Amino acid sequence: MAEPNYSKMIKDQQYLKKIADICLSKSKKLGSSDANILVQSSVSENVNVRNKKLDGSERSENLGVVLTTYLGKKKSSIASSNLKESNLDELVNRCIETMKITPEDEYNSLPDKDLHFKGLKDLDLYDETHLSNEDKINYIKEAEEEAFLNDKIINTNGSGFGENKSNFLLANSNGFADGYKTSQFTAYCEVVSKSNGSMERDYEYTSKRFYSDILKPKQLGSIAAEHAVKKLNPKKIKSEKISLIFDKRISKNFLSIFASAISSSAIAKGTTFLKDKLNQQVFNSEINILDHGNIRKANGSRYFDSEGIAVVNLDLIKNGILQDYLIDTYNGKKINRKSNGRASGTTNLYFQNGSKTFEDLIKSENKILYIKETIGHGTNIINGDYSVGASGMMIENGEFSYPVSEITIAGNLNNIFKNITLADDLEFNYATNSPTMMVEGMVVGGK
Repeated sequence: MAEPNYSKMIKDQQYLKKIADICLSKSKKLGSSDANILVQSSVSENVNVRNKKLDGSERSENLGVVLTTYLGKKKSSIASSNLKESNLDELVNRCIETMKITPEDEYNSLPDKDLHFKGLKDLDLYDETHLSNEDKINYIKEAEEEAFLNDKIINTNGSGFGENKSNFLLANSNGFADGYKTSQFTAYCEVVSKSNGSMERDYEYTSKRFYSDILKPKQLGSIAAEHAVKKLNPKKIKSEKISLIFDKRISKNFLSIFASAISSSAIAKGTTFLKDKLNQQVFNSEINILDHGNIRKANGSRYFDSEGIAVVNLDLIKNGILQDYLIDTYNGKKINRKSNGRASGTTNLYFQNGSKTFEDLIKSENKILYIKETIGHGTNIINGDYSVGASGMMIENGEFSYPVSEITIAGNLNNIFKNITLADDLEFNYATNSPTMMVEGMVVGGK
């Protein structure tokens, strides 16, 4: 049964602001021209279960501070988890002394205070609900029991439930001071299937701000079992050029790659294949990519970034054309653009839904390979080359026919991006989300 008042274990804003005020005041007295501080308090509880038996339980409380001081264009940062006032004195002193001997960097500065967040906080990012350890264990046991109802499931590879609550305050010497509480409930179930000498593993995962929004335990277990059983007795295939359909769990990875390629850091260094592509066609004209931080209850939503700059909604790709970068203050100065609140990276990054149904995609060609899993990180964002190990299912005449393993898929992102077709099945299960995706004419390396 859910229990309230878990939030009392987390330090409140008044306490966090007291710590911030002490550090900012001391740093000013000791000669810093500017300062920035993050004070954070969090409580995390996790249980692990294997084969319906408790396999571990841990609880951690974290309280810490990260202080950054400036002297003109010199900058230094220091972190500590000891927030006694005597230690705060030493912390500020060490940061100031280090700052004095740090070389100047012309791009160092606090963010433009006109860009600071000043709005209402109404995104529902915190759930008071608290689950006891017993509740967490029972949730995972129920998920595993459901998985074992499938007679091809012989083992679990470890399953778990985590609950995290945090509160923070970000403040700087330009007058910004704000923060808020967030919560996250996460569960996963990983199982092992066996048939005719073949053994495979797969999982299902769920993570939401609110406990009531995560998958029910039986859903978690049954989906994990279904995934693992479908992979049994895979076949090897010959190398060929073929259209691929990427499961939603995998297609979202292309968005993460895209985000890395348009970060202001990569743009400033020139280490990305998209460095000169602003206002140019990067995807085909059917593709739209958005990064919106104001979606209620969403995993990636936030009011401001790690510099206190308000998060603005970005339409990064519109009709295939690159509209903007992900910009922080430091790297923004290097490329002569103002921050758009992305010092913490993306918020809720997603492809807008396509116009085809999932059924349309799998029936669009006589033979298509459906990718369920990729292995490795074979992406070079400097030149756009993409190559990873993979496994999945062969689709023939619109029907899933047999599992496929031990293949490599390869291409170049310049071409991949322009050959994407999206389904209309977008769901917001993560901070980065994509509908099912088809890419025409990729190279598959097999036996």
